[in-house]
Amino acid sequence: MRPHVLTPLFASVTSIKGVGDKVEKLFARLVPGKAGHVRLVDLLFHLPSGIIDRRDRRRISELPPSGIVTIEAVVGKHKPPPRNQPRLPYRVEVHDDTGRLSLVYFKAFPDHIQRLLPEGETRYISGAVEWFRDEAQMSHPDHVLSAEEFARMPALEPVYPMTAGLSSKVLAKAMLAVRERTPPLPEWQDSAWLRQQHWPSFNAAIAEAHAPQSPEAAQPATAARQRLAFDELLANQLALMLVRQRMKRASGRMLRGTGDLRRKIIDALPYKLTGSQAHAGEEILRDMAQPQRMIRLLQGDVGAGKTVVALLALATAVEAGAQGALMVPTEILARQHLATLTKLGAAAGLRVALLTGREKGRARDEILDALAAGTIDILIGTHALFQDDVGFQNLGLVVIDEQHRFGVHQRLAMQAKAGQTPDLLVMTATPIPRTLALTVYGDMDVSRLTEKPARRLPVDTRAMPLSRIDDVVEGLRRSMEQGVRAYWVCPLVEESEKVDLAAAEDRFAALEKAFPRRVGLIHGRMKGAEKDAVMAAFKAGTLSILVSTTVIEVGVDVPEAAIMVIENAERFGLSQLHQLRGRVGRGSAKSSCVILYQEPLGETAKARLQIMRETEDGFRIAEEDLRLRGAGEMLGTQQSGMPVFRLANLSIHGELLAAARDDASLILERDPALASPRGEALRHLLYLFERDEAIHLLAAG
Repeated sequence: MRPHVLTPLFASVTSIKGVGDKVEKLFARLVPGKAGHVRLVDLLFHLPSGIIDRRDRRRISELPPSGIVTIEAVVGKHKPPPRNQPRLPYRVEVHDDTGRLSLVYFKAFPDHIQRLLPEGETRYISGAVEWFRDEAQMSHPDHVLSAEEFARMPALEPVYPMTAGLSSKVLAKAMLAVRERTPPLPEWQDSAWLRQQHWPSFNAAIAEAHAPQSPEAAQPATAARQRLAFDELLANQLALMLVRQRMKRASGRMLRGTGDLRRKIIDALPYKLTGSQAHAGEEILRDMAQPQRMIRLLQGDVGAGKTVVALLALATAVEAGAQGALMVPTEILARQHLATLTKLGAAAGLRVALLTGREKGRARDEILDALAAGTIDILIGTHALFQDDVGFQNLGLVVIDEQHRFGVHQRLAMQAKAGQTPDLLVMTATPIPRTLALTVYGDMDVSRLTEKPARRLPVDTRAMPLSRIDDVVEGLRRSMEQGVRAYWVCPLVEESEKVDLAAAEDRFAALEKAFPRRVGLIHGRMKGAEKDAVMAAFKAGTLSILVSTTVIEVGVDVPEAAIMVIENAERFGLSQLHQLRGRVGRGSAKSSCVILYQEPLGETAKARLQIMRETEDGFRIAEEDLRLRGAGEMLGTQQSGMPVFRLANLSIHGELLAAARDDASLILERDPALASPRGEALRHLLYLFERDEAIHLLAAG
């Protein structure tokens, strides 16, 4: 149960006077509430992005050339525009005993201005000063207040990220109510650590964020902001470690093989394993041989050879008398893995099968029967592997490919198969900076593949404006005459899928006109069989150009494809561009990647394309991507399962993450059940940041 003291913060914002359903819908655009319902805690964590300093109070004769000032003045004459010239502004003269100032309103409602500024009354006016023909004026002042209202105006005014239709006054009023209802919370941080960092309490930090006492209070490096960021990071690390503690506690089995099947596969490979492949393989085998469960992440750049490492681990599980499962995010990748593993596993006699949503009826039943009987060694599949009727005879190892496309919590779903606790190996081809890896995979041990196989050639990367697209098409014509195949990727953004799909279809039509019967199109709305037919034609060389909408659709291995064209590259993140580029350079031909961009380019987009030209090091690219875009955008929070941080910015607060990890580790070492006084306070932290599932794991023992 959530601690009672937190109950007020989880009330709906509609409990605030003056906030109804209509305003709640506006708030829902600002904050990630639960299914559109916004709670007080959601607003509490919606921090100001800046601060307006309204402490500069002057007489009219002392007004500066520019800047925000606050004056006390008497309202003089109203000067509405002539009726036949409505585009002219509505002016109001105000004065004090030192001079005059014009207040200027465009597209004004006269009744409203007359109520706001009654002639002869004294008002406090705050806004930006401008000068026009040597006369001071203020366009649309931020505040026009009576003496009573002015007494309540903050001298340092927080500025919040806003949305269309929501007034800053309504938000400020709601924020005041949220602060007033925030209860005093127990201190969950270590007192010595707080003293060392000179950090305030949680309540004091929240007060400083929403009611700033200095113009710098919105800066991420202030003590209050660092304290709040650390709270969020500690909640994240503690929750991940509780999951890890639970998973590790579920005893595994010792999977030790003779090494015969591994040797047969390695001998059949057309190349030698890299040093990092061999090292990662040893780490995995060591984990599998332990009585505790293996929970390991295998992180490697595109083309670094993760699949072979995974197959060798699966072969070891089979040698030990168990079965293996390989789970991938899309059917196209599942079928690619089936072809790869069947071919590589043939030397060792491994029996490999496929289960996706497309297998139905008798074919599906036969696979399930064989799986239950133990005559399938390795089952490859998509989300279909999660279904209740999929039962293994003896599941020993689960490999999850491109984990970030499933979401963190689905990691646990394969555990329940037949009540078994298989070893878990998670793979990702998205190089992730260390700070980000800790937040997404903090519950795992990590192996990294840092080398490319010797056969991988560098890819020549060029950036061109879209205006030169005809030159690109001509270049393709010359390459196709030499038998080269090419990918052409159009961006796909969820919000405008139809528009983007139309753009891809238009590009397909234009290329088909230039190269009749040589161009194929793949997109997410096609049926599986249609995709397979297009892919098979591309692999066979019947088609020379494959136009595709999404990154994952081209997650295929066609060594003959040596050209990658990425259209509207400014709409992709760095890591996505790098992933796409990795689809070429897999064969013996010299490969190239052409990045087409729409002019003019912004500074971030320029920096992104420059890095793509400079390096093929996925880990450096990932670090730059984090710096340029931030964590949420980098992996795509919708599909990554990664936490959406509200208070912590990993590109700024990243150094706090290691401290949060160390603290979480020490806490659980000393107090694994969170039963001590600090442990009880930490339960408040986990509930406050909605890491409830970790608490439930504690309760379940």
